[in-house]
Amino acid sequence: MVQSKAQRMKFLAFCLLPTFVMFAIFSLFPLFSGMYDSFFKWSGSGSNKTFVGLKNYIRLFNDPVIPQTIYHDYFLVFFKVLFIMLIATFFAVVLTQFRIKEAAFYRVIFFFPNIMSVVVVGILWMFIYNPNMGIVNSGLRQLGLEGMAKPWLGDMTWALPSLVLPAVWAGIGLFMLMIMGGISNIPTSIYEAADVDGATRWEQFWKITVPLIWAQLKSSIIYIVITTLNGSFVIVQIMTEGGPSNSTHVMGSYLYQQAFVNYNFGYAAAIGVMILVFSLITVLLLQLLLKREKIQY
Repeated sequence: MVQSKAQRMKFLAFCLLPTFVMFAIFSLFPLFSGMYDSFFKWSGSGSNKTFVGLKNYIRLFNDPVIPQTIYHDYFLVFFKVLFIMLIATFFAVVLTQFRIKEAAFYRVIFFFPNIMSVVVVGILWMFIYNPNMGIVNSGLRQLGLEGMAKPWLGDMTWALPSLVLPAVWAGIGLFMLMIMGGISNIPTSIYEAADVDGATRWEQFWKITVPLIWAQLKSSIIYIVITTLNGSFVIVQIMTEGGPSNSTHVMGSYLYQQAFVNYNFGYAAAIGVMILVFSLITVLLLQLLLKREKIQY
C-alpha cells in the first residue's frame, strides 16, 4: 500500500504524540517546575511563594554541607563503578568462556538482588551491619578480631564506605548479564584463531573480548553513574538518613531533608538543579573519555 508523505506524517504523529505527552507530563513539567521553584522561598505546604531570585543558589555556595554531599556522591560513583565492573566482568567471562555446567543457576543467583526493592536491600544490610547481632561483627568475633568490630553505620569514618558493599552487591547481577550478552555475540571462530596463534586467555580478554564488548561496558558505566548520582539517596535515607553528623549525606538525601524535614522546598529545588547539572556534565565527560572507534566482526 503506497502512502503519501502526509499520511506517513499523520501515522508517525499518531504513534509518537501519546508518548511525547506522557514524557512532557512526567518529565519535562517536573523539570521546569523545579527550576522555577528554585527562585522562590517556599515551605511546600501552602500557595504563598516569595521570589528570592538567585539567593537559593548563593546559599548553595555558602552551605558547608554541599561540598560534603558532592564528595560523598562521587565517592559512591567511583567505588561502585570500580567494583561492579570488575566483579561483573570477571563472572561474565567465567560463566561464558569456561563452560561451567551450573552457569544458568549462577545467573539466577547473581541476578536475584536486582529483583529486590532497594528498601529491602537497605533493611537487610542494616541487620548485617548491626553492632550486636549482625553477621559482620559476629564473624569478626568468631575469628578473634573483636577489636575490629564497630558500629559500622554509626561510625563517621566507616559509615560511607559501608554503603558501598550493599550497593555493589545489589548491582552486580544486571551488569553481569549485560556483559554476558555482549560476550555471547562474539563468534567462537575469533577465539579459535587466537588459540591457534598462541594467544593466552589474558591476551584474548584484553585484545578480543574487551574491544568487542566495549559498547556494553560503556553503557554499564554510564548507567551506574546516572543511577548513583540520581538514586543513591534511597539507600542512604534507609540505612543512615545522612548521619552520623552528615557523614553519609549525598546530594539527593540532603535535598530530601531540606524539602520534607526542613520544609524548604525552594532551596531543595535549587539542590535538584545542581544534581541535574552535575549529572549532565559527568555523563558528557564520560561520553568523551569512553569514546572509542566501533569494531566490526
